[in-house]
Formats: sequence, structure tokens, C-alpha cells
Amino acid sequence: MICKALAATGLALGLAAGTTHAAPADEVGGTLKKIREKGVIVLGVRDSAKPFSYLNDKQEYEGYALDICLGIARSVQRRLGLEQMKITMMPVTSSTRIPLIQNGTVDIECGNTTNTAERQNVVQFSPTYYVSGSRLLSKKAAAIQTLADLRGKRLAINSGTTHIKLVSTLNDEQKLGIDIVPSRDTAEGMLLMETGRVAAFMNDDIVLASLAGGSKLKNELVLSKDALSVEPFGLIYRKNDPEFKALVEGNIDSLFKSGDINKLYAKWFQSPTLPGGQNLNWPMSAETRAAIAKVTSSPDPADYAPLPKEQLSAIRKKK
Repeated sequence: MICKALAATGLALGLAAGTTHAAPADEVGGTLKKIREKGVIVLGVRDSAKPFSYLNDKQEYEGYALDICLGIARSVQRRLGLEQMKITMMPVTSSTRIPLIQNGTVDIECGNTTNTAERQNVVQFSPTYYVSGSRLLSKKAAAIQTLADLRGKRLAINSGTTHIKLVSTLNDEQKLGIDIVPSRDTAEGMLLMETGRVAAFMNDDIVLASLAGGSKLKNELVLSKDALSVEPFGLIYRKNDPEFKALVEGNIDSLFKSGDINKLYAKWFQSPTLPGGQNLNWPMSAETRAAIAKVTSSPDPADYAPLPKEQLSAIRKKK
């Protein structure tokens, strides 16, 4: 992590003449004050969470969630009236993203983080910008479609994710004997599955689809048909920061209402934008459309879609 942090990439934004609108120093606090004093906003990014945030073939960060964050960064610059503002991109993982937000290292995380009531106790979530579902990716020869098919087998899941809690609960409840193998990140989880060290890899459906499409083994892989959970995604930043919260929410609200979010979606999910010209051909779901039409940051998955039986069972078990 230290080496990657030292190698974090940066770029500078400049405002055109006549567009600065400086806010007096005593009018900003929290994250905005920190950014003004340092002249830098730090974005948390992922190495391999295509198409949300990832390193491309030129070793540059890009993605759907990152584009949303860059729009927020431009709004921050205008709000503070900074003629120049540096953007630093700090690599994070499923395990480090929340601690790095909490300790002030990262200002906003631009990845595929599921909004949950538990996480809302420690970080603030932006309005939901994508609704996903968790699925299983495996080799066709393994014939895996459900958790029951993994009885007594090894399953890779990124550490620090909602997927681990879901499978752990169901594993105990149904006595499946699944050996959960925590992976550091998406790339490692994929490698474990491709090399046969685990029978399957569990992650968000669109992330798995992008990984499968870019894999050398793509013709040998299969994504499970039914989702195991509903996962609303949001950007995360520090709690108890009303000024930054208002800016983030205002920016996303404008993005949604202007229809520009549809252009961003088409760019990352329905165009040959990913490395190697990969096109996911992934139409916007009814659940994501509804979240965009009625802006919400609800952590309740039932507010977005009917819950799969596995997720309902896990929720009831927790209660």
C-alpha cells in the first residue's frame, strides 16, 4: 500500500479566466477547507474494478465512477475559486477504502462500494448511481450456478465486502462447508479462479462480466444466472461534513436530471471503451433507472428491487 500510495498519479485542473468564484476562508470547513489549504483533492481509486475504476493499458486510472468523481472535483474547484487544483488518485482496496476515508487520507472514493446501514454509521454515501447484484463466476466444466453447487468447495471473495458476510451467514445456516478464500482485490480473486485454486469467484455481476470478457479463458467461463443479492453503489466520503455533502449531492443531482448520466453510462457499459476495445453491451437495468429517476442514498436493498431468497434468508438470520 505504501509503494502504491507513493506512486499515486495526479493531474491538475485549471479554471478558465473569469470563472473563479472564491468563497471566503471562514465559509468553508471540513473536506473543503482541507482541499483549499493543500490545493489537492484525493480520489480513492481501484486497480481492477472495471468499468467503475481501474488501471488501463497505459497505467492510467479511468472508469464510470471515476468520471462522476472528476465532475465533483471540478465543482469543488469552482466552489473554492482555485485557479489550479491538483487531483491525486490514491489506490484503495475493499479493506482499505473506509479506513482511508475516515483518517483523512482520501477525500472521496470512486469505486463500486455497496451502500449498507452498517457502513452508513462510519462514512457518508452519495446518491446511488448504480444497482448491481452479486453472482458467481466459474469455469463451465465446474457446473456452478448456486451456492449449493459449491458445497465443500473453495470460493474466492474480496475481503472487506458485503459478499463475505452474505456467504458466511448462508454457509453456516445451510451447512454448505464452503471454504471462503478472501482475496485482496478483484484481480487476485479472478486469478485464483482462472488457475483452479478456487472453484468460483463471487463479486458484483457487472465487474465479473467485464473480467470474463477480458480473460484469455473467456470461452470457458460462465456467470451464474440468478443474482444472490441486490447491491446499491454509492461514492463514499467523511461523515458530518454538511458542506461537502451538499456539493456532492448537488453535483450528482444535476448529473442525473440533465441526462448526462445516460451519456456516461453508454460510454462505459455500451461502447468499446474498455481495454482491448471490450464492449460490455450491458443495458441500464430498471433498478438503476429508478435510482436515477428518484435520487436516493437509501442503504436498504429492498428499496431498489425484490430481494433474492438468499439475501432475504441472510437478513432474517441476522435479525
